[in-house]
Amino acid sequence: MFCRVLHKRVFIIPLGLLLFTAISSLFFTRALAATTLGAAAAAQGRVFAAAVEGNRLGTTPYTTVFDREFAGTTPGNEMKWDTTEPSRGSFNFAPADAIVSHAQSHSMKIRGHTLVWYSQLPGWVSNISSGSDLLQAMNNHVTTEVTHFQGKIWYWDVVNEAFNEDGTRRSNPFQNLIGNAYIEDAFRAARAADPNAKLCINDYNIEGQNAKSNAVYALVQDFKSRGVPIDCVGFQAHLIVGQVPSDFQANLQRFANLGVDVQITELDIRMPTPASSANLQQQATDYSRVVTACLAVSRCNDITVWGVGDADSWIPGFFPGQGAALLFDDNYNPKLAYNAVLQVLNGGVGGTPTPTTTPTRTPTPSPTSTPIPGAACSVHYAITNQWAGGFGTNVTINNTGSSTITSWSLAWTFANGQVITQLWNGSYTQSGSSVIVTNVSYNGTIAVGGNTSFGFNGSWSGTNSIPTTFKLNGVTCNIA
Repeated sequence: MFCRVLHKRVFIIPLGLLLFTAISSLFFTRALAATTLGAAAAAQGRVFAAAVEGNRLGTTPYTTVFDREFAGTTPGNEMKWDTTEPSRGSFNFAPADAIVSHAQSHSMKIRGHTLVWYSQLPGWVSNISSGSDLLQAMNNHVTTEVTHFQGKIWYWDVVNEAFNEDGTRRSNPFQNLIGNAYIEDAFRAARAADPNAKLCINDYNIEGQNAKSNAVYALVQDFKSRGVPIDCVGFQAHLIVGQVPSDFQANLQRFANLGVDVQITELDIRMPTPASSANLQQQATDYSRVVTACLAVSRCNDITVWGVGDADSWIPGFFPGQGAALLFDDNYNPKLAYNAVLQVLNGGVGGTPTPTTTPTRTPTPSPTSTPIPGAACSVHYAITNQWAGGFGTNVTINNTGSSTITSWSLAWTFANGQVITQLWNGSYTQSGSSVIVTNVSYNGTIAVGGNTSFGFNGSWSGTNSIPTTFKLNGVTCNIA
């Protein structure tokens, strides 16, 4: 028998029942806490995918990570015009077929990319001088490629990067010779070739509301009103660390409200190299924000990162001095951003995520009902995920005082020997059970009424109780 005294009342809990409850909770916690991006996203009704390079398939560790982590893929170059139709009427689908075969053998969803794009065109297309001839060539290319992959492609990027930053149409052979109608013509040809494939327009710098995204919005609105087939808008999301648009989620939602799916199709978040610790921390936050935005919009059903690891990223070749943009490093080890994304997908959404499962731990101490005299802060400590021997936590610091906090240090003591193994959006030291977390360069200021958050992964054994006391800059905070 097991006895516990609470408020001077004695409760008798059978030891067998206690052990059964603990083991059952641990079993279901482990079952529900997905350990790969693909599995975690699937539990949220989404696909988490990666662009792939056919010439890297079969190499390790590239293929090992690709096969393990992702539930979908986009061929990076193998379906583009210069590869599939290098000379007029002569098609080569072998490189793309190899990727499709590999993806199907691993039950991956496949995005087709891309049918009509001004770049990576073979010379013979650029040399066409007649609008009617170019339209015929374009329709034949779209029809032949979509027909070849009929039944195998989930979504097609039908037209890629058709707009300038100011919202005008981009000058390219199709726009210049065929005119505005080329986009509609391409979509109609794709729908006729495979009525079951979903059709997308895809572009970059449309993540926030601006002139370019407004132009794409107007196009989709027009197509929907006239019955032109369009099912999806792809937001490439080639982002810069610390610069995720604040209205990203709202912008995704306004497109979804038009009756189309929205997808994050080429996600990476670059930074100056070599990468600093602060930028890697910020990158983790940025990836979390992007994934959280997608999860908040019911029609956002796919997130594709543009590459498997930093070693195969396109960024350094196009932005000298920039890189470290993906979830795995040059050696294909997971980065802080990977852990942050996995945490969000497993239920740690937003600044104060709700745990995916009920953690196996002793009851949470009840917060004090009377504010602590002089306290100018409150802390919310949420265990967002827990599994055998490990757990993830998000901590939010609220400034409840009357003056701005310009730097902060948060201290607490673990009661059960927990050990932090990795922390983001802060710097930490741990001595025994005592932990101190301090701000990093970008989150030291907390305005009156504002808050900031950091997260960490840790190890535990036996019991994982929540700390009962937090001190911010030496002052004891309320429990939020």
